Amino acid sequence: MTKFIPFGRHNLLASLSLAIILSAATAANAATVIELTQTGCQFLESENGTDHMFKTTAFSDCEGINKSTGAKRLAASKVIRVAPGKYIFRVTNKNVPYELGFWVREKGYNWKNPMHLATKTSVSGGGLVTGKTQDYEVTLKPGEYVYSCPLNPTPDYRLVVAN
Repeated sequence: MTKFIPFGRHNLLASLSLAIILSAATAANAATVIELTQTGCQFLESENGTDHMFKTTAFSDCEGINKSTGAKRLAASKVIRVAPGKYIFRVTNKNVPYELGFWVREKGYNWKNPMHLATKTSVSGGGLVTGKTQDYEVTLKPGEYVYSCPLNPTPDYRLVVAN
């Protein structure tokens, strides 16, 4: 004989408690979004919202621009400071007429060093055509990082991760 167990108050409370626990766990594991906007040779937010209005039609234009202005702009740039955790860098190509990308990596990372490939954090990708926004997900542990766009040569902006 099958025993009927009504969906009573205790079952309802248990179900609600489980839903709250699962929701909190999901929120705890959710990534924080950091939005960045690229214009010619720069990230706007990194340079305190200043759009230098650099005229660029190709990668090579930024090399010259950064040679003459990059060090000064980097010295005045905003350092992003965050706690360790999961992040999504949401990067937008705003009016740059060629494909861009994004690269965040631990300070001192060298892609030619096999040990760095296996032990250091590095996330990158391309495909950012004019007007497109793309997400780059990464888990950051305490330390210093840099981020840039190698396809739209920008300075290596600083990112500090600390508790």
